This record gives sequence, C-alpha cells and structure tokens, in this order.
Amino acid sequence: MLAALAAGTIVSATPAFSQDKKEKGKQPVPSTAPAKDSTRPAGPQGGPGAQAKPAAKKFSDLISPRAKADSGLVNIYKQDDRYFMEIPDALLGRDFLIVSRLSKSAADLRAGMSGFAGDQINENMVRFEKGPGNKVFMRNISVGDVSKDSTQPMYTSVMNSNVQPIVAAFDVKGWSRNNDGAIIDITDYIAGDNDIFFFDGRMKTSLKLTQMQPDKSYILDVKSYPSNTEIKTVKTYAKQGSSPFPGMPPAPPVNATVELNTSIILLPEKPMQPRYFDPRVGFFATGVTDFDADPQGVKKLIMITRWRLEPKEEDMEKFKRGELVEPKKPIVFYIDPATPVKWRKYLIQGVNDWQSAFEQAGFKNAIYAKMAPTPQEDSTWSLEDARFSAIVYKPSSIPNASGPHVHDPRSGEILESHINWYHNVMHLLRNWYFVQASPNDERARKMEFSDELMGDLIRFVSSHEVGHTLGLRHNFGSSSTYPVEKLRDKEWVKKNGHAASIMDYARFNYVAQPGDGISGADLYPRINYYDKWAIEWGYKAIPEAKSPEAETPILNKWVINRLQDKKYWFGTESNPDDPRSQNEDLGDNAMKAGAYGIKNLQRIMPNLAAWTRVENEGYATLGELYGEISGQFNRYMGHVAKNVAGIYETPKTVEQSGAIYEVVPKATQKEAVAFLQAQLFTTPKWLINTDIIAKTGGNAADVITKVQTPTINRLLSARTILKLVNAEANYGKDAYPVTEYLTDLKGGIWKELATHAPIDIYRRNLQKLYVSALLDLVKEPSANQQSPMMMGGGASTTNDVMSIGRAHATQLRNEIRAAAAGAGDAMSRYHLQDLADRLTKGLDPK
Repeated sequence: MLAALAAGTIVSATPAFSQDKKEKGKQPVPSTAPAKDSTRPAGPQGGPGAQAKPAAKKFSDLISPRAKADSGLVNIYKQDDRYFMEIPDALLGRDFLIVSRLSKSAADLRAGMSGFAGDQINENMVRFEKGPGNKVFMRNISVGDVSKDSTQPMYTSVMNSNVQPIVAAFDVKGWSRNNDGAIIDITDYIAGDNDIFFFDGRMKTSLKLTQMQPDKSYILDVKSYPSNTEIKTVKTYAKQGSSPFPGMPPAPPVNATVELNTSIILLPEKPMQPRYFDPRVGFFATGVTDFDADPQGVKKLIMITRWRLEPKEEDMEKFKRGELVEPKKPIVFYIDPATPVKWRKYLIQGVNDWQSAFEQAGFKNAIYAKMAPTPQEDSTWSLEDARFSAIVYKPSSIPNASGPHVHDPRSGEILESHINWYHNVMHLLRNWYFVQASPNDERARKMEFSDELMGDLIRFVSSHEVGHTLGLRHNFGSSSTYPVEKLRDKEWVKKNGHAASIMDYARFNYVAQPGDGISGADLYPRINYYDKWAIEWGYKAIPEAKSPEAETPILNKWVINRLQDKKYWFGTESNPDDPRSQNEDLGDNAMKAGAYGIKNLQRIMPNLAAWTRVENEGYATLGELYGEISGQFNRYMGHVAKNVAGIYETPKTVEQSGAIYEVVPKATQKEAVAFLQAQLFTTPKWLINTDIIAKTGGNAADVITKVQTPTINRLLSARTILKLVNAEANYGKDAYPVTEYLTDLKGGIWKELATHAPIDIYRRNLQKLYVSALLDLVKEPSANQQSPMMMGGGASTTNDVMSIGRAHATQLRNEIRAAAAGAGDAMSRYHLQDLADRLTKGLDPK
C-alpha cells in the first residue's frame, strides 16, 4: 500500500532543537522571573509600517504566575481556559509542517479504508510572519514554482506571481519575557474548525462530515516538545446519513464525535540535499517547477522521498573507504503498546530485516524497531508525538495494512511514519496462503494457522509496508525477471527467492508443485536483490557531489551498470499496458505460471470442504474460500490477457541503447489467446462443485460467467482493439494484426457454428457475453468519448474501432444465422436466433 500526507504550522520560544526528549520538570518560568521583562517598541519589527498597535502587554502583565506553562518548540501557557502561544522572532519566516490525525475515531465513521484511529486527515506547510497593526499572520505555503537565485530578475518575477495566502491572523497579546517573541491567543482558532489544523475539505466530504458543533467540541490539551507541538481536540460534527438501500432516501443526520491530534513540526532550516527521481528505480517523489534549471524554458524537478541518513563527520573517511558506519540519526519504529503481545516480535523482525539493505548502502544499525516505552519508563512518550514513527495497531475488520509517510515537500526528506496495521489483515493472509500455498504446505490446510505460521506471514507484510515508509513504491515488474521453471527448482528458490523484490505483489510461490520440495519460508517473499539495490541507490551518500545535479551522472552510471542484470529492473505499478508489470503474478511467462497455478487450485478443490471444516460452525468459510479459488483463477486469466495488445515499457537515458517501447511479440500474444481458449473459454468445469454449491448457495452457471466476464470485456474493449490497430501502424510485421486476432478469438468461442454441436448453458452465456461486448464497439460514441485521451483511447468517429467492430459483428451475425437454421436442439436454436436479432438491432438501432 502507499500514501503520504503532510502539514505544518507553529511557533516557539527558546527551542531545544538538539534534545531528543523534553527535560522532565523543566518549564518556562512565568512572570515571577527577574526583571528582564520589557515592552516592545511601538512599531512592529519587520512590519510594513509604524501603525498604532492594539495594546500588547508585557509578559508579567499578560501571563499570571498561576498559568500552566509548557516549554518546547514554542512555549505554551494555559490561563483561565485560554491557550497562549509564544512565538520567538527566530521562528518567524521558518517553515512548519502541520500533520493532522484521528487519534480516536467516531463510531461508524468509515469511508472505505479511511476514518480509523491513527489515520492522517490533513497536511499543510505554513509560515508565521509579523504583520501591521501588531498582528501575526499565518500563510499556507505551496511549494510549486521556484527560482533559487535571488540575484536574478526571474526570482522576483516568480515571487510576485506566487503570493502565498494568509489563512489566519492573530493579535499580538503580549511580548515574551526577553522581548524576543510575540504571544498570541490560539484558543479560538484551535477550538473552532478550519482546513489547516483539522480535516482537509476532501476528507471531510469523504467521511460525510458537515458543520462542526462548537457546544459539543472542546480543547483537550496542548503540549510542546523540542521540535514539535501537539494539539489534541475533541470535535463533534454533523454527519450526513447514508441510504440503507439503493434508491431510498438517506437516513437523518447524526452526530460524529472524534478526537483529533494536530502536530506542528518545525522543518529543517536548511533542507536536506534532494536526490532526483529516476523512473528506473521505484521511489515515491515530490516535485517543483524550477524556472532556473532550463535556460530556455522551465523544468520539473522531481525529488525522491527518503530519510535523512548521513554518516557522522568523524566517520566520513571510514565511509569513503567502504567501511560500515552508523548514521547520525537512525530510523526507529516503535511498536504500538496496543499490539497483541504474540505478534510484536514479528513486526519488529519485519523492520529489522531491512538492516541488510542499508548495509549495502554503507550503514550499520540504520533501522530497527522496539517496543514503545511504558509510562513508567518515559512519561513524556506519546504515540501522537510527531517525532516518533510507529507501527500502529488498529482493531479493525479492514483486511489490510498500509505504510504512509510524512515528508518535507521542499526536499523529499521523510520526517516520520505511522504504519497502519489492521487486525483483520490476518484474515487476508490466511486466505492468500491457503489458496496459493496449501498444496505445498500442510500447515495451511486448516482455518486457524499456528502462531508460528501467522507470525511469519505478519513479518513479511511488515517488511513490505516498512519498504513503503522508506520511500519505495511497488515494483510490479520484479517477478517477471525470474524464469517460471526456476520457481520449481528447490535449490534455486532457496538462493534467489521467487521474486527479486518484496515490494512486488508476488505473494507466495504458487508455481511450485507438490514433489518439488519447496515449502515454508521458501514460499514466502523476502527482501531481495532489487530492494537492497534500491536502498543503495536512494540512500548511499555521495560525498563528492555537493548538489543533486552533481549526483545525477553518478547515479545514472550506477543504474546502467546494475541493469546489465535484469533482476534489478523496476516495473511501475501504474502501467496498464506492460504485461511484465502486474500484481499477484509470478515469472516471465503468464501462460506457464498460470497453468501451474491452476494445477494447484485443482488440487485444493476436492479437499476444500475438509480443509475448511471447523467444528460447530456452518459453511460460511467454505463459501468464502470457494470464492477465493475462483478469484485466484480469475487473476491468472487477467495476467494472461494483459499480453494481448501489450506494450513493453523500459525507461532509459540516452546513454542506453535500444527502444523504450516495444510491442509484445506476436507469438506471445497468440500464445495468450490459445491459453484463454483452452483454460477459460473451454468451460473450466473443475471449478464447479455441486456439493459446495448445495451447502453455500449460488449456481454453477454464475460461477463460470463470473470468471469469464472480465476477460471477454477486456479482449473486446475499444481500447484493446485500438492498441492492436496502432501497433500495426507502429511495428508492422511484428504486430498481431487485429483481423487475425479476432479470427483467432472467434474460432474458439464460436466453434459450434461450424460443427453444429449442441451449445450448453455455459457456452451460451459465454457467447452472449461476447455479443454484448462486441455491440459496445459499434455504438455511436457520445461527445465526451471523442477525446483521444479518454480512458487511454477508445472508439471514436476518427479511428478504426467502430469500423472493425461493425465488420466483425456483421460477419458473426451471418454465420450465426446460418448455424441457427441447422441447429439440432431447441435451446441452441433459440440462443442463436436471439443473438442474430441482437446483432441486427445493434448494427441498425433505427
């Protein structure tokens, strides 16, 4: 999973930026301090004019000795239910990130995977500045267009064109004791509702929250730490009711009360040196438009997101010699105390497993996990403290986990992460492992796994999610670099695993067959070749390069050298056309891998009732796992179908030879069509188990139709037809001609037209699906479908899709009419006559 938000805002007194913890018992001394107390000059420093200011008091007149004081990044004073914040002059103009989270969620506050305790709900970057009339303004800062050379006219032009909006204004209520900061009252701002400190507008809409109710909302606490300040509030919103059933009016609005935590984080005064994004290595990224980088235009500067791992100054020579050194600041994950005890060690192992990857980047002890301290060990530690990264346990029915991170938008520096660990991910793991691995692992042939097996699976998911928090994207191309047959070789798999990256969705080795001797850990994913290489590329320091531009040619050479071995190839998760980049697949040939996977599913089916049996329970689990087998089979069909009209994409720089875009070879596409004819369109009756259906409901025809529908719709989609047409234009004889493709497809699905064999219910349903998809090709497109950018291309009046569809539909109708006249059984004849009529109406709807 992936995600990342951010936010920023705040102020400070004498910040102890070098401290790791607040010193216990040390608080800002209220007005009883000696007489450094003074009054600020009349004109606001740095303000646009010497206007008369509202009465701003000196410290001792504003802050009572009875005030509750808290020191940190900014000093906070609570006095008579009012919260005052002391902003040092030194922090005016500095960048802050504001990150807002749900610390406690409302009952029934869910929208998909959002709305759970710990979820991030907003992120902003802000800056405080002194305004006229003794005001402190807060601006919302957008890092978009930049010009770095302030001596050039372009810098002034960019600044004039990008005035950042003022989102809040505060009266200066008084001056700090040493006259080096302003004190503002933040009570009303944090007690109210705004889209800087609290819900992002889109998130609020998604959760169906409307008006905040002030009489049912309040401030819980404001605490300040060395580099961040935490605001905790309780807010009650009206929540729109949902419709209980489609077509029915929504239920009346209800109240939703939530506890929110807002972190105000000081960003580094000097941003980390960025490392520029490279599409050949899969990192998350953030970007700006630079008006200086291209002398004849503008250039988008895209920076990867990564933690700031730097060798200590005293270890730099060791690092240059290739010795492992400890970083100045390691990456530490804390385990949420709410996590069940028996799973904690596996989550910790999932983090610590990345140490070997960082060793390849030159660091030892660079990343590790440990339990969060108890209140007795450290009373100041808090899961909401933005200085700490954590794996947060969520007692939720959501079967998932995710690894978001918060980063500095100016440089890509990752500041912290809260990995979401939903309790019910274990249910998902059980189903995956049962369907993909039970033929090879006896431990999976029951509905409650041993703690050891489930712990191993938790460890693998933990490692995957930690990879995301390190900046790594999914590498869906990783598994395609391994030959399918090698995945059955016990010794080869023990050495190399079944995929080159844990960041792939290559869950378990479903290619391995019973008798291959592959079981246990050799069926699991592991941190592997690509992962270690990606961490090396993203994190290894290059001391001689003093700028990201100076790093670029060095990094490019690294990539070119590594890619001489294809197991280091990165295949993006966002390419809809490259069959090498798919989730849930294995190996370099989807047809071979799918055939092995189907054999294993066929081994499970006769045993499904026995392996899912649980004493004193019904058949719900049997029905669920029956659906999982059908779904897994469907995935194999999707892996194969993506080869049809597929385009390989291999990003390169000019120093590399060869094409970036290549058509999937015609022979491979024809192999894919032949596989689908044999495994899917020839009715897969092994999927039909009347005993299971009798216990769980449903019917056999629906089981088959459900797996055939998505593939038929893909194969006969306007997008697939258009890609085949364009491939003929681009690649000539290397392409798969669309006419030959449709002939191959029709030859299997409609073979009864030539043989006059009876057409059973499964084939009748399949042929109806075919006609329905075909008629979609000949429909006159609406105006909004005419754009060539629509859905990556499709039928329009300016391309050949409709022409091809009409010709194919006309030919098919004529063949159906002829076959209907000679059909030997009534149901086949009714079916063919009906389809002939549908085609006629579709070709001439008037």
